[in-house]
Amino acid sequence: MFYPCSNKMDNKMDIPPHDPVRWFVMRDLKRSNARYPAYKQLSDMGIDVFTPMRWHIVNRKGKLTREEVPFLTDLLFVRSGRTVLDPIVEGIPTLQYRYIRGAYREPMTVKDMEMGRFIRAVRSSESPRYYLPEELSPSMFGREIRIIGGPLDGYEGQLLKLRGSRVKRLIVDIPGLLAASVEVNPEYIQFV
Repeated sequence: MFYPCSNKMDNKMDIPPHDPVRWFVMRDLKRSNARYPAYKQLSDMGIDVFTPMRWHIVNRKGKLTREEVPFLTDLLFVRSGRTVLDPIVEGIPTLQYRYIRGAYREPMTVKDMEMGRFIRAVRSSESPRYYLPEELSPSMFGREIRIIGGPLDGYEGQLLKLRGSRVKRLIVDIPGLLAASVEVNPEYIQFV
């Protein structure tokens, strides 16, 4: 789910011009059933947050209800500058940056274009399916396609090959972090 910050100027946090605004990859170490997870806290502060969500059936006081919960409870993407985020990370003990392996305390970031593409694709589908990089095998990647028309006009990628599935799904990924497959109408598919 994408939680855009408010359009009101008084809620928008001021970011100095020398501090570039980027999508930071972060982790929330709160329990999965926490009442006020970090993505809600950050959103309430006026910061852009995206966390991949899925539908889940939960038992609330003896009743089964359908709720939208994070796909990975400890993964969120936050768009802001370091000067704004650093004090927040210090103030919330369960919120941490994810760091690049092999680099000394360099936070992981995702390019605006890649993140925008991923969010747009996920929002266009009623039921996106998420995959970790190790869950996708080379045999699951199908033909190269280009989408012509519809909400994903201009997207290029590969179809997801699943045995017995009649639904065409396009794989959209954030390299090394997360992949999603979104349903595509066959009439918009052009094979490359």
